[in-house]
Parts: sequence; structure tokens; C-alpha cells
Amino acid sequence: MKSTSSFNSLVNVEDLHLSFGLRMHGVTSLRSQFVSFMRNPLANLLHTREAHHVLRGISLTAKQGDRIALIGKNGEGKSTLCRCLAGFYRPTKGKIEVQGRVRSILDPAAIIYPELTGRENAQILAALLYPELGETLAERIDEALQFSGLGAFLDTPFRYYSNGMQTRLCLSIATCAPADIFILDEVFDGADSEFRERISRRIIDLISQSGVVFFVSHSEAQVRRVCNRAIFIDSGRIQVDGSVDEVYRVYNGFIENQLLSH
Repeated sequence: MKSTSSFNSLVNVEDLHLSFGLRMHGVTSLRSQFVSFMRNPLANLLHTREAHHVLRGISLTAKQGDRIALIGKNGEGKSTLCRCLAGFYRPTKGKIEVQGRVRSILDPAAIIYPELTGRENAQILAALLYPELGETLAERIDEALQFSGLGAFLDTPFRYYSNGMQTRLCLSIATCAPADIFILDEVFDGADSEFRERISRRIIDLISQSGVVFFVSHSEAQVRRVCNRAIFIDSGRIQVDGSVDEVYRVYNGFIENQLLSH
């Protein structure tokens, strides 16, 4: 990912492609693998993988104040685009340019240490997410831990937490501070109803303080509550980019046609 100050947009994506190599042909034993390789080493190397194209020519710009919903069915490229914007994947082709700090809430639990307590994990997660906060970090952590409502469980090993408790801790820490570019991918999954309402208000407040927001959700109500723009992605391509009303009109028609065709 490249940062630049040569354009007005906070995010500029041009002709973004991303492919993964999938292993298509396996062998059943070391002997057969050895024989296959000895017969034709080059052919064996060339034919074990096939490219799986996840993103196909994505281009978009995002300016200060854009709150962009990424909508579409599962497996069509929304989360992959978020990971590209966050810098986790290097594009196969094309470029991504950003101005400012990118912060993403994708899967904060991925960097959790189960044997450590909730409090210890919170300190590690916050240090990774907010290196710029410096001396104010401890205060932000304390506020987030209080917000989580976990109380005495904060000093219990994380591996004993229920899914709901894990979600409470991770989301409370991951929503400590705004960012120039803020990426949220299905952030409410796993939260109980009481906490979902509280974290929704917290995230909406955070969104209002951030520069650009990319928001992935299957809930039209959540999207309409948060976003002023939407992008419909299907088969790794942008089908429509426009107002929330316009994009949902196209998307809902697309889903209706698919149901009728089956």
C-alpha cells in the first residue's frame, strides 16, 4: 500500500485485481509425487495450481465524509477488498493509495492469546491498534474495559470466555479511537442484543469522528443508519456505486431475480 498526498481523495483504488493460487491436483503418496516429478518436473510445477480471481478491476475513490457500505452476497469480494484496503493483501494488479491512518475492525480476536487474561489481552490488542496514542493509551484501555461490562471476568483467562464475552472485549478495545480511514466488516456478529445496541451507538459516534468509513453489513437497516453511499459487489466486480437508495434498489432486484430463476 502506498501513501500519497498528490490527490484530494483519502482513498484511491485503480484497477485492483487480486488472485489466489489454488491447488487443483493432489497426489496420494510420496511415491506417486516422486514419480510424477521425475517424469516431468516443469509440468508438475505448472499444473498444481490454478488462479482464483477474487477481485476483478475494482476502481473507486473516497473523500472526507464518505460512509460507504459494501454490500453483496457472501464470497463475492467484500471482505477481501477490506483486507486489501487495510494492507493485509498485496494486489495482483492495480494500486491502492491512501492518505492518513487506516484502522480496521476485521477479526481482532485473531491476535488474542487464550491463556492470558482479558485485561492482558486488551493491553496487547490496544498497543497494536493504537501506537499513536502514547501516554493516553492506558486511559483509553480503562474506558474500554469499563464499557465492556465484563467486570471480574477481565482477570480470567480469555479461553474461558463465551463467544459473547469475547466479542464484548474485542469490540470494546477496537472502538477506542477514530481514524482517517475506518474499515468495519460485520462487526456486530456474535454480540448479544444488549451489548449490540450499546456498541452500535459507540461505533456510530466513532464513525462520525472518522474521515472515510467502509462498512460491510448484511443488514439494510444498519447500512441506512450509518452510510451515505453504497457499493454493490458481485463476482469480484463493482456492479453499482451510488446512493444507498439507488444501490439497494439494484441489489434487491438482483436478489429477487436470482430467487425467481431458481
